[in-house]
Amino acid sequence: MFKRHVCSSEESHIEYVSEIFQIDGIFCLVENIPATVCSRCGAEIFDRETTERIRVMLHGETKPVRSISVDVFS
Repeated sequence: MFKRHVCSSEESHIEYVSEIFQIDGIFCLVENIPATVCSRCGAEIFDRETTERIRVMLHGETKPVRSISVDVFS
């Protein structure tokens, strides 16, 4: 059962999301991550298995499928 402690919501849905991670100063975009999304506040929660798969992908020898240019503002 889903219970978001920050906003007290008990409603969620599954979405595929994209997230940017910074690894050793390098930004990496991971697409199509299955996440439980809080219906009230929109927080994205990854389960342990998904988190571990992302960790192995970013810290292992997996090569990216493509590279993109990103504009940076400060």
